[in-house]
Amino acid sequence: MKLALANINLGLWAAAYIKQTAQAFWAKHPQETFTLGLPTGGTVTDMYANLRLFYQTGALDFSRFVTFNMDEYAGLLPEHPQSYHSYMQQHLFSGVNIPPQNRHLLNGMTQDPAAECAAYEESIRQAGGIKLFVGGVGRNGHIAFNEPGSEFTSRTRLVELTLGTRQANARFFGNHLEKVPTHALTVGIGTLLDAQEILILADGPQKAQAVSTFVCNEPTLSCPLTALKLHPNATLLIDKEAASLLPDDLKDCFTELETQNPEAAIYCLEL
Repeated sequence: MKLALANINLGLWAAAYIKQTAQAFWAKHPQETFTLGLPTGGTVTDMYANLRLFYQTGALDFSRFVTFNMDEYAGLLPEHPQSYHSYMQQHLFSGVNIPPQNRHLLNGMTQDPAAECAAYEESIRQAGGIKLFVGGVGRNGHIAFNEPGSEFTSRTRLVELTLGTRQANARFFGNHLEKVPTHALTVGIGTLLDAQEILILADGPQKAQAVSTFVCNEPTLSCPLTALKLHPNATLLIDKEAASLLPDDLKDCFTELETQNPEAAIYCLEL
């Protein structure tokens, strides 16, 4: 897998990579859909802004995308301003031409979470699997809502959120912790690892410890992010703040790459 240090805005690079990857696929398979796994959260708002811009300028047609979101809070109506349905409508769906029937999100109001999650897995299977899954990472190394301790074989399911995750997300609920849901529906780590390609973004100093833990450890359930090391085509894209706690030898490698090519958009190391 690759560890990539961004020399430009993470969201700009990620949006351009989605565009490049989908268009390369359609060049070979012009009649097929491109199945894309998508996240929510503060890390990817710039990515979505750039994707909308691609559509508005005619650089990217979204009509052949099929999307599957990573997760949704349990107990929030789709219309709730902090539901991930609302997030996706605001940040992407309202600004591009993905057909409504091609947009897949988990139903946080389901009365039967097990059936909802099984149906979601089946929808992914029927779509031919996910070609590119894009995600973020939590401060404790969680991916989607797979908290530490999640099995690497886990599938889409109902999970309980840790206090740390709820505290980190309280800023979206007016800093009222009691308003943050205690549970969520999430794709599993196994679901994520089934994707043909994975791109995870980590930005800011608050993600530096998770990035350091990822780099310095073999795959361990205590840090779900380390599951990426089991995937043959995964990239962790970080900014300089998230790279601040990397071991000195990796910092030196990135410094050398930057010296050799200061105008590069990203610098990649194979782990």
